[in-house]
Amino acid sequence: MTNRHDLLGQWHDHLALTRRRSPHTVRAYHTAARRLLEALPEVSDWPTLARLDTTRLRAHLAMRRTEGIGNVSTARELSALKALLVFAREQAGDPEARAPRVRGPRVKKGLPRPITPDEAVNLTLAVAEDAAEPWIAARDRAVLLLLYGAGLRIAEALSLPAAALPLGESLVITGKGGRQRVVPILPIVTAALADYAAQVPWPLPRDEPLFRGAKGGPLSQGMVQKAVARARVVLGLPATATPHALRHSFATHLLGAGADLRSLQELLGHASLSSTQIYTQVDAAVLLDVYRNAHPRA
Repeated sequence: MTNRHDLLGQWHDHLALTRRRSPHTVRAYHTAARRLLEALPEVSDWPTLARLDTTRLRAHLAMRRTEGIGNVSTARELSALKALLVFAREQAGDPEARAPRVRGPRVKKGLPRPITPDEAVNLTLAVAEDAAEPWIAARDRAVLLLLYGAGLRIAEALSLPAAALPLGESLVITGKGGRQRVVPILPIVTAALADYAAQVPWPLPRDEPLFRGAKGGPLSQGMVQKAVARARVVLGLPATATPHALRHSFATHLLGAGADLRSLQELLGHASLSSTQIYTQVDAAVLLDVYRNAHPRA
């Protein structure tokens, strides 16, 4: 007989192994499922969960709102629970399993906040100058140049195996949903990674992570984010100047230089063109800022 612990384990494996979602998404969706099951003590198998009606689902989300979560978190939780209920209905034998028709709160999408090319370069230099050891400086510069020079997500850069070296003119990246894409690699990025590999004091077995922490373990996103946070204070950059902003800058600067949306979609690894189209708004916003700052009548 299935129990709630088994349900959560199967849900986790479905997300991580079958759907190949990112570790962050797996954690978030698993946590949302655990909260729902804790609120439904009568549920111990997939058929029971599959019969959950929209009234109960809305009541659960309303309870979560009383705990203080906002529109963005509510919308994310609803997406996670819709996916869970589709899976439950599939497991219960429903050949046409669909998500419940529950509308979430409206969430205003903010535009990505890119930084200028000079700011991107200065940020990589400032992070390197702040490093405790020369090899760490080389490592951090290599990571940030992968984000700005190749448009990688930070998780994609940190998951690169040592077997990626030596770099050629392009690199195969496995992104969200297990989707693979080929990204061109600039000579400055190739040189930065070769410099890091020559200085890192730890062995780099081909099947283990390329980027290492100070004690030899895999480098964490948190360490990169903290290094960038310190550097942006020194440079007087806004709080939006994060590692991910370098990826936004990569996209915005390519679009401004004439790249077409379809090519940009491939380079970024977006599943749909709509995700890439937001950068047309960013480019227009940057152009307006330049106009307002430069035009004598603005």
